[in-house]
This record gives sequence, C-alpha cells and structure tokens, in this order.
Amino acid sequence: MSHVETIEKIFKKATSSKNVHEAVLLVENKAGDFSFDLGYGGKTVDTPIFTASIGKLFTTTCILILEKQNKLTLNDPLTDYFDLSILDGLHTFKGVDYVDQLTISNLLFQTSGIPDWLENGRDKNVFIDDDRFLSFEEKITSIRKDKRYFPPGTRSRYSDTNFVLLGKIVEKLAKKSLAQVCEEWIFKPLGLPKTYLPTSEEAFITNVFYKDQSLYRPNAIVSASGSGDGMTTARELMIFLKAFFNGTFFPKETFERLSNYGKLQLTMGGAWYGGGYMQLPLGNPRTLFMGKGELLGHSGATGSFAFYYPEKDLYFVGDFNQLANPGLPVMTAINLALKIK
Repeated sequence: MSHVETIEKIFKKATSSKNVHEAVLLVENKAGDFSFDLGYGGKTVDTPIFTASIGKLFTTTCILILEKQNKLTLNDPLTDYFDLSILDGLHTFKGVDYVDQLTISNLLFQTSGIPDWLENGRDKNVFIDDDRFLSFEEKITSIRKDKRYFPPGTRSRYSDTNFVLLGKIVEKLAKKSLAQVCEEWIFKPLGLPKTYLPTSEEAFITNVFYKDQSLYRPNAIVSASGSGDGMTTARELMIFLKAFFNGTFFPKETFERLSNYGKLQLTMGGAWYGGGYMQLPLGNPRTLFMGKGELLGHSGATGSFAFYYPEKDLYFVGDFNQLANPGLPVMTAINLALKIK
C-alpha cells in the first residue's frame, strides 16, 4: 500500500468516528518533496483552526528564545518574576510552602505540582457550559483550594497553569503582550499571516464542537493565554512545527536538555512530557504500541495535533475540532507513524 493510500485509509477511519463533523490532515517530510493533505466537512489546509494546547509550543519557543538571549535560565526561581500577591499560597502541600523551590524548569517540564486551573471545579467546563473570561489573578486564586498538589520535581502532571505562568514570564521580560511577542518572534519571521493569539472577543475565533453542539467561546479561548489560545491553519502550523524542531529559533542541541521525559497522569493517554512538548513513545515497554521511535509535538483538547516522527522524518498536523474525543488526534498520529512504510 502506498503512502497516500495508507494516509487516506487512516483519515477515513478517523473521520468516521462519532461526532466528527469536520477535519483536516497534512503530512509532509522534512524536505517537503512529499506533501499530502485531506479535508473533511469542507475543511482544507487553509481553513482557520484553533490550536488549543498546541499553543504551548509557541510559549515554549518564546521561553527558549529568551534563554538564548541570556535573559533567563531554566533554573531561575519563580520568585524572580512574580509579586508576593501571586506567589502567596500558590503551592502549599501538607502544610509545607514550596513556592521558593519552584523554577521555570518545573513549569516547562510539567513537574511543578501546581494544579490545572481548567480542572478546578466549574472551570473545567469553561468551554462547554458557558463563555467566561478568567483573568490571570482569577485563575491563580481558583487553584489555591485545589487538593491535587505534590512537591515540585517529584513527578509529572499536566497543568495548563504552568504555561499561563510561563506566558507571564515572557511578557515581563519582553515588556510586551504574549500575542505581540509571538507575532514578532515567531509568526512574522516565518511568514504566517493567519496565525495569531487572539486578545479579545473581537478577534476572529472559530467555533468548537462538543458532540453535535457548535460552540462559540471567544472569552474562554482568550482566557487560555500562554497555555493554548492560538488560531492558525494546517498549512501554517506545518511551517511552524518544522521550524520548532529544525533549529530555526534555538539550537537543536537544546533538545538534549528538553528530552528528559516524565510520564503524565493516566488521563493523558500514555503521553510523556519533556521541556515544553509531548512525547508519545512507540515500541517501548512503557506503551502497548509496537513501532519504532517516538512522536514529538503536541495535541489539543479540541482535536488539534502537530507531531514530528524522527524515525521516518515525517510531520503530521491537523484538526478534528471535537471536544468530546480528545484522544482521536493522538491515536491518528500514532497510526500514521506505525502504518506509513
């Protein structure tokens, strides 16, 4: 079976999944001499898509550029960047205050032990139930009563709060909004006119499906600043994904430090986390997949995905735009990696 036939078969199976109303997939190799895309429900490689947590790669890029500029180190304590009003009560576990031990590295590697504001009480339904904007201070306040803390550096747990904090560090050092920094440092240099971080409900923001409901959630999306609030297209996301892994923004040797992966909680479907991006190991005793190598990149809760497969030098990006099936993009990327010969 040819590459094209394999991709078509996998995409057809994925789009036949329950509640998938639209989708797009783009597969390329590093050289770009192989490029194949598929659309479903009217979606194409130039249709706007919501990045969701793929936007964490934008924040990671900014942090690593600042490191390259010698404006920060990953070992910097958070006490260097936030006022006491934010840090007070930010991380207390079993009566011990761990704030002084928190570093930028803990945030980037998802080892801070700080809970996810999106999983806290009614905030976990911020995309489904209604459209609410939560300020940075409100998100921090909402986690202080959470019970899912653990000492920094002892394990990994996926938390959007980590990247909200990283976004604020970028803004403090760059003295600009995260949206402006990403535009000037990433989107404009790469020539990505359709990629941006919306800063208000007046910006163009796509609807997100939850089962059969088409939801318009501009305030909720803007609330996710730093942790995944971007708009892009599959074509432009592919350009960014290649730049992220090929050394365009920071030395490729940086990945030697970033590839210290920690296993995430069970709800993350077997994913591990490095320095600002996901790892999906294939053919490894710690997974059930019988393949070689690993997938590196990110997926989003709304069905978006952007992964690099070094073993076969392939890149997969796309979107299924469905909140009710967050595992679909991950399984699709894994199937592509395992079945493309």
